[in-house]
Amino acid sequence: MTELYERYKNLLFQLAYQLTGSVCDAEDAVQDVFIKLQRVDPARLQEPKAYLCKMITNHCYDLLKSARKRREKYIGPWLPEPLQMNAEDGFEAIIRGELLSYAMLALLERLSPAERAVFVLREALSFDYAAIAEITGKSEMNCRKLLSRARGKMGVSEQELAGAGAVSDEWVQQFLAALSEGKVDTVLSMLAEDAMLLSDGGGKVSAAMRPIQSSDHVARFLLGIIRKAGEGEDDRFSIEIAQLNGQTAIMFRQQERITSAVFLHMKNKLLQNIYIIRNPDKLERLNQQAL
Repeated sequence: MTELYERYKNLLFQLAYQLTGSVCDAEDAVQDVFIKLQRVDPARLQEPKAYLCKMITNHCYDLLKSARKRREKYIGPWLPEPLQMNAEDGFEAIIRGELLSYAMLALLERLSPAERAVFVLREALSFDYAAIAEITGKSEMNCRKLLSRARGKMGVSEQELAGAGAVSDEWVQQFLAALSEGKVDTVLSMLAEDAMLLSDGGGKVSAAMRPIQSSDHVARFLLGIIRKAGEGEDDRFSIEIAQLNGQTAIMFRQQERITSAVFLHMKNKLLQNIYIIRNPDKLERLNQQAL
């Protein structure tokens, strides 16, 4: 049991996190699966990887059903919890190329649990259709249909999946400099005309209650945030570039606590989507890791 845990815990966490969008739920799911595994006949573990992935997927199905009801009552947009991966966690070796971009995680909210499972298993973890069919309990043909339907709902092509919309540290620095210096034209030139900003405060802190759309509205919103933050000099406000979810992100700090995590998504060399996580519950783990 210890050997199985050490060998597969990171893979199972990675799968559960992408299925639920919650670090806490993913950790609980992994622990729950290994507790249940102690009651499983060892003869059924001839293919432990597939069996464990099936267990974690079924566990996450139940979580997603209850989560969907909670999110219907959620105040404002719901965004996945940010994930900070440290070398000591042992994630680095498996995360590269096997974790969907934050933008993709946000789009997963459009999918049914079955579509979400097939999409993650195929696009993030590169399982073949035979393995996905075994894990999900569906036919290979059905899995192919579910993947096609998922891509359609998310509005992404295979080319976009490959590109993932990542931004470089240098580009982010230029964007932050333009915002801090109030260079409206420069900010607008870096935004796609149909750019969209989502802000998740969970009803606990100030945040945009609805998506902000168009380059002009997004630019005004961001410039307003930077301006207001600069006015509160006594609050020791700072902005820093960080690595979250295996990609370049931005963190806002106030009085040494992280108050916002920001993810940027590029398309055709312009900023297409901005995701701002402000719900303090979703930032608590980041703050604990920063201590």
